[in-house]
Amino acid sequence: MALKKLNDFSVGESGKITRVDGEGRIRRRLFDMGVTPGAELTMRKKAPLGDPIEITIRGYELTLRKSEAACVEVEVR
Repeated sequence: MALKKLNDFSVGESGKITRVDGEGRIRRRLFDMGVTPGAELTMRKKAPLGDPIEITIRGYELTLRKSEAACVEVEVR
């Protein structure tokens, strides 16, 4: 399986989070929203300029900034 940053995903792609990087505040915010290693996600939508993005994770839709998505490494399925 290939590893990819979440901000490089295309609409419809799915995967499993392998790592969450980022500095303290951003990392804590992502963890609080359920973006944790082992979670399955699917890219739902991208804004016309690519920011923000919408993913489905843990049964709900979550909108992230591109800079936040760049901190999430995903194993593509």
